[in-house]
Amino acid sequence: MKEYIEERAVAIANYIIENNATVRQTAKRFGISKSTVHKDVAERLVHINPALAKQARIVLDINKSERHIRGGMATKEKYLHQKNV
Repeated sequence: MKEYIEERAVAIANYIIENNATVRQTAKRFGISKSTVHKDVAERLVHINPALAKQARIVLDINKSERHIRGGMATKEKYLHQKNV
């Protein structure tokens, strides 16, 4: 694996852990696709730093379990905003 990919995978994991970031937020921050973020954390990082990969996976699993709640809140906010305008 190329060195810059390994460095990016570690940087992505650290960002996710420090900011409790979602895959979408991380992708936007690093200017890469969501699938690249997922591949870096789920596949590449396991070979580079398994402990860091496990920590990042915990944060991503929590975010995944809460995403339906965030989606509902966003929809509610959208309609409240339309009602007030």
